[in-house]
Amino acid sequence: MTNLLILPQNSMALAIANPLAGPDQEVAGWFHAHLTRTFVSVLRAFTEFGSGEWIGAVLFFVMLYFVWKKWWPSLVTLIIAVPGGMLLNEWLKILVHRHRPFVDGPFVDWSGYSFASGHTIAATLLYGQLLLFVLPALKTRHWRLLCIISAMSLVLLVGFSRIALGAHFLTDVLAAIIFGIIWLMVCMIAGKPMRRSVILTPDAPLVSEPVLVRVEQTQPPSQSFLN
Repeated sequence: MTNLLILPQNSMALAIANPLAGPDQEVAGWFHAHLTRTFVSVLRAFTEFGSGEWIGAVLFFVMLYFVWKKWWPSLVTLIIAVPGGMLLNEWLKILVHRHRPFVDGPFVDWSGYSFASGHTIAATLLYGQLLLFVLPALKTRHWRLLCIISAMSLVLLVGFSRIALGAHFLTDVLAAIIFGIIWLMVCMIAGKPMRRSVILTPDAPLVSEPVLVRVEQTQPPSQSFLN
């Protein structure tokens, strides 16, 4: 069944027909019927990796590190990509106004709207952006692959936990991952001019892609002659 969701008076919402409403309800209903206290405890541990408290704590220490290193382009990119993307998702929730799968039950205490998953997009943005920072510094394929799998696993675990706990539909989680990836790509492309102005030094910041460096020469290069 398709829900057309309407915001309160004096607000404006998108009336969205969900073509996957049937599978959404089936998946949410199956997990809701099989929740146990132990299963919920495990799921809540997974979901913490996308919680506002955890994301905020990681951001705080990473930003402190960037400030200490004076890696200003990386700091600006991080702030715009993660908190900025999370704020946009909150606006999307209000605009779409989709209600959560369940609001009553022994393990359900959710509030707010469902589309798109805030925990999932937060995890996608944070771990995705950190991955983009780290990858250029890794020299071996083994470590690159390990970091990619680790970031993907954290995002998927958070998304799965939100579905299984009845906090979000499957499409809420998928949309959050897609929106998060798109936003990271936008931030990466928009940040290219800033990164081009960075002069490459041994202490240069980690960036989301190979740096295009503008080196201003103060004197002509020396010439060598063969005798």
